[in-house]
Amino acid sequence: MKYLMWLLKAAIFFTLFAFALNNQQTVSVHFFFGTLWQAPLVLVVLLTFACGLAMGILVMMPRWWKKRHATPRHAKGANPAADSTTPPAPLHHGI
Repeated sequence: MKYLMWLLKAAIFFTLFAFALNNQQTVSVHFFFGTLWQAPLVLVVLLTFACGLAMGILVMMPRWWKKRHATPRHAKGANPAADSTTPPAPLHHGI
C-alpha cells in the first residue's frame, strides 16, 4: 500500500511537471486602468490557484473560530461547572 501511494504521488508530480513544461508561453493579464502583467502561463495558473485557496481559507476562518470556541474543553480542571452533580446540557449543532 505504501508503494502504491508513492507511485500515485510520483504520477501526480510528473503530470504537473509536464503541464508546466508544456505551458511556458508568455501570456498577458489585463487589469483595471490599463495595467498589464506578462508572465508564463503556468505561473499565472499557479498564482490563480493560490489566491483562490487563500480566499477560501480566509472566508472559512470565522466559522472555524466560532466552532472552536463553542466546543467544551475536556481538560481536567478546565471547567469547574462539570464537577457538579448535574450533568451538562447536551450541545445541539445545527447544520
